[in-house]
Amino acid sequence: MSDQLKHECGIAMVRLLKPLEFYQKKYGTTFYGIQKMYLLLEKQHNRGQDGAGFASIKIDVKPGTRYISRVRSNQQQPIQDIFKKINSRINNLLEQNPDKKENIDWQIQNMPYVGNVFLGHVRYGTFGKNSIESVHPFLRQNNWRHKNLIMAGNFNMTNSNELLQELIELGQHPKENTDTVTIMEKIGHFLDDEVANIYQSCKERGITKKDASPIIEKEINIQRILQRASKNWDGGYAMTGLIGHGDAFVLRDPAGIRPTFYYHDDEVVVVASERPAIQTVFNVPLSKVNELEPAHALIIKKDGTTSVQQITKPLEKKSCSFERIYFSRGNDSDIYTERKELGKLVFPKILKAINDDVDNTVFSYIPNTAETAFIGMTEEAENYLNAEKTKIILDGKKNISAKELTRILAIRPRIEKIAIKDAKLRTFIADDNSRDDLVAHVYDITYGVVKPTDNLVVIDDSIVRGTTLKKSILRILDRLNPKKIIIVSSAPQIRYPDCYGIDMAKLGDFIAFKAAIALLKETKQEHIIEQVYKKCKAEPNATQNFVKEIYKPFKTEEISDKIRILLTNETIKSNVKIIFQEVDQLHQAIPNHKGDWYFTGNYPTTGGAKFVNKAFVNFYEGNNKRAY
Repeated sequence: MSDQLKHECGIAMVRLLKPLEFYQKKYGTTFYGIQKMYLLLEKQHNRGQDGAGFASIKIDVKPGTRYISRVRSNQQQPIQDIFKKINSRINNLLEQNPDKKENIDWQIQNMPYVGNVFLGHVRYGTFGKNSIESVHPFLRQNNWRHKNLIMAGNFNMTNSNELLQELIELGQHPKENTDTVTIMEKIGHFLDDEVANIYQSCKERGITKKDASPIIEKEINIQRILQRASKNWDGGYAMTGLIGHGDAFVLRDPAGIRPTFYYHDDEVVVVASERPAIQTVFNVPLSKVNELEPAHALIIKKDGTTSVQQITKPLEKKSCSFERIYFSRGNDSDIYTERKELGKLVFPKILKAINDDVDNTVFSYIPNTAETAFIGMTEEAENYLNAEKTKIILDGKKNISAKELTRILAIRPRIEKIAIKDAKLRTFIADDNSRDDLVAHVYDITYGVVKPTDNLVVIDDSIVRGTTLKKSILRILDRLNPKKIIIVSSAPQIRYPDCYGIDMAKLGDFIAFKAAIALLKETKQEHIIEQVYKKCKAEPNATQNFVKEIYKPFKTEEISDKIRILLTNETIKSNVKIIFQEVDQLHQAIPNHKGDWYFTGNYPTTGGAKFVNKAFVNFYEGNNKRAY
């Protein structure tokens, strides 16, 4: 509960379709695109705390003019930092040239960041160091305008080593072994090849190099480049790219694992990882924001022509459901409805755990991301109580008094704000014993609302590692001396790691996995652990998830109860129960996003099974490292 997970990254792209004079006249500024990019990144800040980056391209400026600008930051507030730098550069130039404030031509020629195409990224790294070199966008430079490539993405590849080897076999010498560089070089290779083919055709027609450049820019086939580059990719991705002369694209993976949305009118084309960011920043209705289909690319040519083209063969759509439960902003209309439904669907289990005693139960939630599921849970509690009221009123009591009727109608679920996170506290103490004591004080609690005869129900969106639950939350809730503490996860048990861009890569970290291993040992079934290890070791490229066998002997309730034992100790006086959502209910609440590999082990790509089996080998051999 409330374990901090590293998010997947977020992307933003804005392509202005009108001359800058249009935006100055209509919106009062030539910096319209920069301002919109700032808002898009801030509205997706939930996706990136490690770093942020921004790049822009000016289309058709004079030779010798700097036409690509890029700024990146890995500071504590990276978005604020990069736009502070941008504003500082622009303001300094305007102060030095006050007569140029309304001169658009001068601004285009002399000001960095002012341009026609903009690419932004917020990063929460799941692979590699948090160095400035790891922050997107990445830039592949060349003196030929149409060979420059700027890239950023929300992704992780499960076969990065194989893709790197392909580049080496092509004769390249990649400077880094990261999937971002590998993917950029892969696309760059086929971009170079495309340019070479078009130039050869121009040469055969007697066209000079200088005259060939505009022809190359017009004839570059982005669809073909992406089809060739992505042929052997395995992973989840939303990949964005700008080419130096002004073409732009965004490509989504064949299973639709990572989200991508876009909006297009006669003024702009906008791309973002989250739909509400586009709706809010551009004040457009939900119906105008489109989801990019899996295996397709949105391609914007230099002249503004925009199209959606199929790049690879689509797989069964398995967009990530856990992302919608935990990571995405809850102001998306569909996500809000889904989270409420998760709270409603888990309520029957809660009712059973409290023996139908709603009168003596206090309902609450931790952390804020669980608030929407909490609303759904309490609405269902109200529905239950309303049904009970109706039963009492209609159960033969024709002469019920007004006072008694008022009392019955006034019955409501007892909803309280029990725990409040103290944002001021930081775990800065190095000593482990001291740190554990400090962590226990990260949350403040509300005293005086829970009686010793009360059940205390607290819902969260998920329980991953259980660390915060064990070291902090259960301790502070126990101070209220309730009769029973029921911890509710609106998500099912997280049993398997992720390999598509969320920092959940180590199998041994999961409390559900620890519980299953402990149960195997207690029930004298250690041979299953050994068998799974041998299978994983013998077939490293298997497309079957052998780790499922670890969980097979046990019911969900057995694992839940073992989790309870692992997370409590003799210092906890209250009776504790832990409840998880069922996978079937997850699908009922989120019917259109079926990526459930965290809970079921059913990975949407072949690389997923290889990854989880390797993660098990790492666990068994005591290697505390990622499987990718």
